[in-house]
Amino acid sequence: MMGVVVLDFGSQYTQLIARRLRELHAFSVIVPGTAPWEEICRHDPNAIVLSGSPASALDADAPLPDPRVFEAGIPVLGICYGMHVLAQHQGGVVAGSHGREYGRAQLTRQEGTLFRGLPAQLEVWMSHGDALAELPPSWQVLATTADCPTAAVLSPDGTRFGLQFHPEVSHTEHGADILERFLDVAGVPRTWNAEGIAQRLIEDVRERVGDSRVLLAASGGVDSSVLALLLVRAGVDHTAVFVDHGLLRHKERDEVEGALRGMGVNLHAVAAEGSFLRVLRGIHDPEAKRRAIGATFIEVFRAQAARLGPFRFLAQGTLYPDVIESAGSHGAAVIKSHHNVGGLPKELGFELLEPLRELFKDEVREVGRVLGLPDAIRLRHPFPGPGLAVRILGEVTPEALAVLRRADHAFIEALREDGLYSEVWQALAVLTPLRSVGVAGDGRCYGYVLALRAVTSLDGMTADWARLPHAFLDRVAGIITRRVPEIGRVVYDITSKPPATIEWE
Repeated sequence: MMGVVVLDFGSQYTQLIARRLRELHAFSVIVPGTAPWEEICRHDPNAIVLSGSPASALDADAPLPDPRVFEAGIPVLGICYGMHVLAQHQGGVVAGSHGREYGRAQLTRQEGTLFRGLPAQLEVWMSHGDALAELPPSWQVLATTADCPTAAVLSPDGTRFGLQFHPEVSHTEHGADILERFLDVAGVPRTWNAEGIAQRLIEDVRERVGDSRVLLAASGGVDSSVLALLLVRAGVDHTAVFVDHGLLRHKERDEVEGALRGMGVNLHAVAAEGSFLRVLRGIHDPEAKRRAIGATFIEVFRAQAARLGPFRFLAQGTLYPDVIESAGSHGAAVIKSHHNVGGLPKELGFELLEPLRELFKDEVREVGRVLGLPDAIRLRHPFPGPGLAVRILGEVTPEALAVLRRADHAFIEALREDGLYSEVWQALAVLTPLRSVGVAGDGRCYGYVLALRAVTSLDGMTADWARLPHAFLDRVAGIITRRVPEIGRVVYDITSKPPATIEWE
């Protein structure tokens, strides 16, 4: 499929670039910034976007794109660092600016091209230490700010653009319009939509699987549920295994079984709480928890596969953010192990079937809508594969699980009652190992400190803390401390991502 290749130089915003382009119905794919031209060409791009980077174009070892990116006649948009390497290649000069420009800035633009029909002044988001000091020969300035006289530039042939600011972030006014005008210049097809994606996925699964059997690791979350329904719609022979590891939320197993079987999914549920609690005994480190849960999950899953098999394919609801956070983004650090309990290793002997791995969460929800997934499942908040184990700081015990499960249920129930559940992307409760002094009756007591977290987001790659009403927070804290007497204090997490992750572990 023709579209846009985004060359990733390690920017925290690279995923946002791809996401914004898809919102404009243009297919986009991310490849390493230093990828050879042959790899880029495999995607048959109509346009190329060069991302920002924590690196400096002035560094001797600065990551650079294949020179053929600039010589192929394909329209190019360079953003921040991408603008610097583009301009340098064309004969411009980049220099360290007098001071790092970070945050909002007022942009004054010229008429035409990327800014056609937009206001004369825009508020944009800057994040840079270097700047373009000298334009390449015959290039022109399209926009300026008080501190940056080259905030947007254009090549003589009108096909290569440089932006010092970030149009992909929500802080930039008309950022989507600017990206859309670039797509228009490049002639990028605008055929990326939920209906087309769903039909393509059905056809791809049907063609690849054929008469073979598929084993699905079902969690009951949005991703694996959409995948299960996709297998049903494709008409392939499948079996979904749902492993109840005892780390689920209130009555979650009943909900999962009812929903999946109601969609025609061939589901087998396995009760394995004892096995998981045994391996978690005495473990406090979050990554050690994930590894222990992952290893046990594989052991249980392997046994079920042998009992129900043989199967050729193993289907997993892996998404693009899962891939990025697990493997690191082309040189970026690994943040934490795969949310889906570490993934399943190749040693299981299956061919992996991951049709959703290029999609973001909201795209998966839209595909689910097209496939007929009930909203009760489709609009559920994300839930990590290791479950409540990574929402209990410290050792996971039956007692801690019981306390957290009741508190989490009270929080989610209150969000639904007040019409706030759909207003946030994810909400959760975290049981900390802290004990805080309190008053119960006429005496002092020491209860657990519980943290509540709710965030707004598009895809989970970045997130802002949800501004829940104070009256609601007051009410839910009262409900939790009354219903769960082991909890003596409730706090609310107001940290965005970055710098924090959404989950605490």
